[in-house]
Amino acid sequence: MRAEAFVFDAYGTLYDVHSVIARCETCWPGKGTQLSQLWRARQLEYTWQRSLMQRYVPFSRVTREALEYACEVLKLDLSAAQASALMAEYLGLALYPDVRRTLDRLKARKAILSNGSPDMLEPLVKRSGLELDAVISVDALKIFKPAPQVYALAVEKLKVEKSRIAFVSSNCWDALGAKSFGFTVYWINRLKAPVDRLGFQPDAILNSLDEVLL
Repeated sequence: MRAEAFVFDAYGTLYDVHSVIARCETCWPGKGTQLSQLWRARQLEYTWQRSLMQRYVPFSRVTREALEYACEVLKLDLSAAQASALMAEYLGLALYPDVRRTLDRLKARKAILSNGSPDMLEPLVKRSGLELDAVISVDALKIFKPAPQVYALAVEKLKVEKSRIAFVSSNCWDALGAKSFGFTVYWINRLKAPVDRLGFQPDAILNSLDEVLL
């Protein structure tokens, strides 16, 4: 399949969510990695729970509430200044090393489809300097991935048939949600994890983002 467009997940695929660890460490030495992992896990869980409950709030609020929860679990006192500083880290997450060269070499149209709300996504993309044809947020529908109607946003925005779109994500649940919808899917399996048991398989399982060029 020759894709007319590549649609990328943002958090964990293009941008390293755990680049916040250094700032976490400055606040609570020795707790940075543990906090970052719990923060991310709860962030994802809240998106799924809120979608099922039909109680959408922007991803920025989900992210802050997940941070507050993680700090409470780890018994870390979180001041307002620390919360603001850590939330600001999400506006400047580091790109994975292979992202820029991969996107520069792709000749097809390129877009982001993310759970991120515009107040988080727009500054992040601007600071990273990525050149994209579209940055699409679930905020337009008020429901999070992997709801099928979210993936339909990419078809609508790019005016490309779903059979001609390649979807790329490092999150297996997201990759399989996109496959269920009908995209050709590349799962970036950096952690060598098994495929989730959801009744679908990615079209390709890659070790790094730049393998989409092969």
